[in-house]
Amino acid sequence: MATLNDRVFDNGLTVLDTEANRIDVTSQEATTYTEATSTYTLGNSTSLSIGAPADRSGGGREVTAAAISDGSISGSGTVTHYAIVDTSNSRLLATGSLSASQSVTSGNTFSLASFTIGIPDPS
Repeated sequence: MATLNDRVFDNGLTVLDTEANRIDVTSQEATTYTEATSTYTLGNSTSLSIGAPADRSGGGREVTAAAISDGSISGSGTVTHYAIVDTSNSRLLATGSLSASQSVTSGNTFSLASFTIGIPDPS
């Protein structure tokens, strides 16, 4: 059976804990930093807080992004995804689908529940 030491997982996930400093809500899944922060963004928050790697249910490791309550909507449309970025180095670090799409209007605020990002054990 294949195995990976927790250190292997943690070094990848630690980037989210130490470098991520903004989360954008986007109209579709971004594949680049520019798409995440300019092309598809409909709002963002810089109060992003991601914890250190920990055990993942079912095996592997994960980090938890704390709930966001102060997101600022800068465009109108439907948000479907999130994008976590490192603005200091212009890097897109992670993307994912929101649990439900939502129509938003410029000038409003948004919130997101806490969520996890994980890497499963190899099979």
